[in-house]
Order: sequence, then C-alpha cells, then structure tokens
Amino acid sequence: MKTPNMTKADWKLLKEIAELEQTPMGAYNIRKNGQLAGRSNTSSIEIVSKTDKPGIDIHVKDGTKKQSLHIPVILTETGLNDLVYNDFFIGEDCDVDIVAGCGIHNAGCETSQHDGIHTFYVGKNSRVRYVERHYGEGEGTGARILNPQTIVYLQEGAYIEMETTQIRGVDSTKRYTKIEVDAGGEAVITEKLLTHDNQTAISEMDIILKGSDARGRVISRSVAQDHSQQTFYPRMTGSAKCFGHVQCDSIIMGEAKIKSIPAIIAEDTDAQLVHEAAIGRIAGDQILKLMTLGLTEEQAEEKILEGFLR
Repeated sequence: MKTPNMTKADWKLLKEIAELEQTPMGAYNIRKNGQLAGRSNTSSIEIVSKTDKPGIDIHVKDGTKKQSLHIPVILTETGLNDLVYNDFFIGEDCDVDIVAGCGIHNAGCETSQHDGIHTFYVGKNSRVRYVERHYGEGEGTGARILNPQTIVYLQEGAYIEMETTQIRGVDSTKRYTKIEVDAGGEAVITEKLLTHDNQTAISEMDIILKGSDARGRVISRSVAQDHSQQTFYPRMTGSAKCFGHVQCDSIIMGEAKIKSIPAIIAEDTDAQLVHEAAIGRIAGDQILKLMTLGLTEEQAEEKILEGFLR
C-alpha cells in the first residue's frame, strides 16, 4: 500500500472528478502525470501494474459484493501526453462500483492530453456501476484534451451501468464506447456533456445486443454553447431477440453546432429497437417563469441547464 502525497490543487481535481477529499477507503489507484501516486488493494480486488505498456490490470474475485474501486487520473504538467491501458477482469456474481475520470490543470502554453483505453470483462450475473468524469481547468493557453475509449464484454446475465460526464474545461474530446451484451445481459449508458467557447466533442458508440433477451439503453444529454461543436454517433445493433433504446437530447445556444446521428440495426426478426433524437434551444417561457421567482435571466438559464444535465 502506498499513501498518495497530494497537494491542495491535486485534491481539488480529485474532488471534481471522483468526489474525493481524502484517501479513499477500499481499493484504489491514483495516477498523476503519468506515474503511480497511490495504490491500495483489498482481499477481493487486486490492482497490478502492466509490464508491457502503461496501465493496470484489475482483478475482482468471484462473489465480491458492495465494494468500490477508485482509479482517477490527474495531469498538472503542461505539454504532457499521457496514454494508459486499464483492463478490468470482473468475476462471476459480483456487485461493484468503479469511479474513474481524469482532471487536467494546465497552466502553461503547451497541450496536455490524456488517452485512457479501458477494457472490461464482466463475468456471469455480475453488476458493475462505472462512473467517469472529465474536467479541465487552468489559466494557461495550452489545450486540455481527453480521448477516452471503453470496451465492455458482458457475459450471460451481466449488467453494467455507465455514467460519463464532461461539464467544463475540456477543449477537445473524442470518445468511443463499445459494449457487447450476451444472453440476459443489460447495458445502460448515460452521457452528459457541456461544451463552450470553441470546444469540440465527438462521441461514438456501438452497443451490440448479441444474446437472447439482451437489453441496451443509451441516454445522451448535452448542451452546446458559444461556438462549440458536438457530434454524436450512437449505434444499437440487435443480433438476437432483444430490446434496445437510444435517446439523444441536446440544447443548442449561441453560434454552436450539433450533429446527432443515432442508428438502429436489426439483424434478427425478434429484435426490438427504438431511437429518438431532439435538438432545440431553451424555451422562453421556461426562463420567464423562473424570472418571476426573482432570478435574473442568466440565473434562470443556469438553473435550466443544471436540471437538464442532472
């Protein structure tokens, strides 16, 4: 076990991305500027550094219940390009919470970038809740770039709930998510995104329902402000008797641009797939209603956006 030696600025980032104000209980792996900053294992969860490339292997024993794992990453050096490969091996009949995410503080003029490649192997009848938050800050002119990739393989009866959030400070992001769901399994993905200034965001998903009675749901909510640009490509494929639903809702403001291109692909006559997509601005009557309660127009707008992205 290694206790992390963190500054106040480091803990500020960790609070933003993982709601950590002190060293977490249970298993954790904290990465700072491309290096291990702290790690702890438990009797049920073991974290091992890879020997062939940067990253870690996480092994969760069969039957592990009501345990948590924190694996946040922070970058505080300008000009750093951090690439990491994390593989999760979740045993059978488990129930675990995993909190990840990356925070970048860039006070310089060079680009700081983190690319996280995560692969999950989830055993039969296991349940995983995975939370990933991205955040950027810093007074420097250097860009803050985050490019996450998440691949998930759900065995029979397995369940994963993924919640990904990116609210402020990330200049560019390209996200790719792929989930394969075996018989009786279920994947629920909730994505929340806010871009502003000249930021760009691309999110691409492939949810493949390959086993009988597999289920999948994608909920994407985003706000694009100023001159920012967003593009969404969620694709749901049904290869057996299954049910899938894709929902994309976006609020557009200023001179922003949004593309939402949901796709459903049926490869079996018993596949039931639905998609919805909506892009629009904030309704004027919503703002007026809140202003009658004493809020300014700016405060009313902020409240609406906060509720939309909750």
